[in-house]
Amino acid sequence: MKRLLPHPLITLSLILMWLLLTSFSVGQFLLGTIVAVFAGWAFGAIEPKGPKLKKPWKVVRLFFIVGYDIAKSNVDVAKVILRKPLTGPEGPGFLTVPLRMRDPAPLAILSLIVTATPGSVWINYDPDTGELLLHVLERGGIDWHALIRDRYEAPLMEIFA
Repeated sequence: MKRLLPHPLITLSLILMWLLLTSFSVGQFLLGTIVAVFAGWAFGAIEPKGPKLKKPWKVVRLFFIVGYDIAKSNVDVAKVILRKPLTGPEGPGFLTVPLRMRDPAPLAILSLIVTATPGSVWINYDPDTGELLLHVLERGGIDWHALIRDRYEAPLMEIFA
Protein backbone atom coordinates (compact mmCIF):
# COMPACT_ATOMS: atom_id res chain seq x y z
CA MET A 1 0.00 0.00 0.00
CA LYS A 2 2.88 2.34 0.85
CA ARG A 3 4.25 1.76 -2.64
CA LEU A 4 0.92 2.53 -4.32
CA LEU A 5 0.22 5.61 -2.17
CA PRO A 6 3.46 6.77 -0.52
CA HIS A 7 1.67 9.81 0.97
CA PRO A 8 -2.02 8.91 1.41
CA LEU A 9 -2.89 12.05 3.38
CA ILE A 10 -1.39 14.31 0.71
CA THR A 11 -3.18 12.31 -1.99
CA LEU A 12 -6.53 12.60 -0.21
CA SER A 13 -5.98 16.31 0.43
CA LEU A 14 -5.21 16.91 -3.24
CA ILE A 15 -8.35 15.05 -4.32
CA LEU A 16 -10.48 17.13 -1.96
CA MET A 17 -8.81 20.35 -3.08
CA TRP A 18 -9.36 19.37 -6.72
CA LEU A 19 -13.05 18.80 -6.08
CA LEU A 20 -13.40 22.07 -4.18
CA LEU A 21 -11.78 24.03 -7.01
CA THR A 22 -13.73 22.30 -9.78
CA SER A 23 -17.17 20.70 -9.82
CA PHE A 24 -18.36 17.65 -7.94
CA SER A 25 -18.73 15.09 -10.73
CA VAL A 26 -17.50 11.58 -11.43
CA GLY A 27 -15.21 12.81 -14.21
CA GLN A 28 -13.61 15.48 -12.02
CA PHE A 29 -13.23 12.97 -9.19
CA LEU A 30 -11.41 10.51 -11.48
CA LEU A 31 -9.22 13.22 -12.98
CA GLY A 32 -8.42 14.62 -9.52
CA THR A 33 -7.59 11.13 -8.25
CA ILE A 34 -5.19 10.51 -11.15
CA VAL A 35 -3.46 13.85 -10.61
CA ALA A 36 -3.28 13.28 -6.83
CA VAL A 37 -1.82 9.76 -7.17
CA PHE A 38 0.86 10.97 -9.58
CA ALA A 39 1.64 13.90 -7.27
CA GLY A 40 1.96 11.45 -4.35
CA TRP A 41 4.42 9.37 -6.37
CA ALA A 42 6.40 12.51 -7.22
CA PHE A 43 6.54 13.49 -3.54
CA GLY A 44 7.68 9.95 -2.72
CA ALA A 45 10.48 10.15 -5.28
CA ILE A 46 11.92 13.39 -3.89
CA GLU A 47 11.42 12.60 -0.21
CA PRO A 48 14.75 13.01 1.61
CA LYS A 49 15.92 10.43 4.10
CA GLY A 50 15.44 11.51 7.68
CA PRO A 51 18.31 11.84 10.14
CA LYS A 52 19.33 8.85 12.22
CA LEU A 53 19.32 9.22 15.99
CA LYS A 54 22.43 7.58 17.43
CA LYS A 55 21.52 8.16 21.10
CA PRO A 56 17.76 8.78 21.25
CA TRP A 57 17.63 8.50 25.07
CA LYS A 58 19.62 11.76 25.28
CA VAL A 59 16.65 13.56 23.70
CA VAL A 60 14.80 13.36 27.03
CA ARG A 61 17.69 15.01 28.88
CA LEU A 62 17.94 17.77 26.26
CA PHE A 63 14.16 18.28 26.47
CA PHE A 64 14.39 19.00 30.20
CA ILE A 65 17.46 21.23 29.79
CA VAL A 66 15.65 23.31 27.17
CA GLY A 67 12.46 23.41 29.25
CA TYR A 68 14.39 24.66 32.28
CA ASP A 69 16.24 27.26 30.19
CA ILE A 70 13.00 28.54 28.67
CA ALA A 71 11.39 28.93 32.11
CA LYS A 72 14.50 30.61 33.53
CA SER A 73 14.80 32.91 30.50
CA ASN A 74 11.19 34.02 30.90
CA VAL A 75 11.99 35.21 34.42
CA ASP A 76 15.26 36.83 33.30
CA VAL A 77 13.57 38.68 30.43
CA ALA A 78 10.84 39.91 32.77
CA LYS A 79 13.52 41.28 35.11
CA VAL A 80 15.26 43.07 32.23
CA ILE A 81 11.98 44.57 31.03
CA LEU A 82 10.84 45.70 34.48
CA ARG A 83 14.08 47.40 35.43
CA LYS A 84 15.89 50.14 33.56
CA PRO A 85 16.92 48.70 30.18
CA LEU A 86 20.59 47.91 29.75
CA THR A 87 22.65 49.90 27.27
CA GLY A 88 26.19 49.74 26.02
CA PRO A 89 28.20 46.52 25.95
CA GLU A 90 25.87 44.74 28.40
CA GLY A 91 22.63 45.58 26.59
CA PRO A 92 21.01 44.04 23.54
CA GLY A 93 23.21 43.23 20.60
CA PHE A 94 24.47 40.80 18.04
CA LEU A 95 26.98 38.02 18.70
CA THR A 96 28.68 35.51 16.45
CA VAL A 97 28.98 32.00 17.81
CA PRO A 98 31.18 29.44 16.03
CA LEU A 99 29.42 26.10 15.65
CA ARG A 100 30.97 22.69 15.06
CA MET A 101 27.79 21.12 13.65
CA ARG A 102 27.22 21.06 9.91
CA ASP A 103 24.32 18.61 9.59
CA PRO A 104 21.06 20.39 8.68
CA ALA A 105 18.79 18.40 11.05
CA PRO A 106 20.57 19.25 14.32
CA LEU A 107 21.13 22.81 13.10
CA ALA A 108 17.38 23.17 12.53
CA ILE A 109 16.69 21.87 16.03
CA LEU A 110 19.31 24.22 17.47
CA SER A 111 17.63 27.13 15.69
CA LEU A 112 14.31 26.17 17.27
CA ILE A 113 15.89 25.91 20.72
CA VAL A 114 17.67 29.25 20.48
CA THR A 115 14.63 31.08 19.13
CA ALA A 116 12.22 29.44 21.62
CA THR A 117 14.37 30.62 24.51
CA PRO A 118 13.26 34.17 25.41
CA GLY A 119 15.97 36.78 25.08
CA SER A 120 17.73 35.22 22.09
CA VAL A 121 16.97 34.99 18.37
CA TRP A 122 18.74 33.00 15.65
CA ILE A 123 19.43 35.58 12.95
CA ASN A 124 21.67 33.88 10.41
CA TYR A 125 23.89 30.86 9.93
CA ASP A 126 26.82 30.93 7.53
CA PRO A 127 27.46 27.36 6.32
CA ASP A 128 30.85 28.31 4.88
CA THR A 129 32.33 29.51 8.18
CA GLY A 130 29.99 27.66 10.54
CA GLU A 131 29.19 30.88 12.40
CA LEU A 132 25.83 31.66 13.93
CA LEU A 133 24.66 35.26 14.14
CA LEU A 134 22.60 35.64 17.30
CA HIS A 135 20.69 38.59 18.72
CA VAL A 136 20.47 38.62 22.51
CA LEU A 137 18.60 40.84 24.92
CA GLU A 138 21.39 40.91 27.48
CA ARG A 139 25.05 40.37 26.61
CA GLY A 140 26.53 40.94 30.06
CA GLY A 141 26.95 38.16 32.59
CA ILE A 142 26.27 35.31 30.15
CA ASP A 143 28.90 33.45 28.15
CA TRP A 144 26.74 32.83 25.10
CA HIS A 145 29.47 30.88 23.31
CA ALA A 146 29.74 28.36 26.15
CA LEU A 147 25.97 28.24 26.63
CA ILE A 148 25.25 27.37 23.01
CA ARG A 149 28.24 25.03 22.68
CA ASP A 150 27.91 23.10 25.95
CA ARG A 151 24.19 23.08 26.74
CA TYR A 152 22.73 22.68 23.25
CA GLU A 153 25.28 21.88 20.55
CA ALA A 154 27.14 19.14 22.45
CA PRO A 155 23.99 17.11 23.28
CA LEU A 156 22.69 17.52 19.73
CA MET A 157 26.00 16.26 18.36
CA GLU A 158 25.74 13.22 20.66
CA ILE A 159 22.14 12.53 19.65
CA PHE A 160 22.85 12.76 15.91
CA ALA A 161 26.53 11.67 16.01
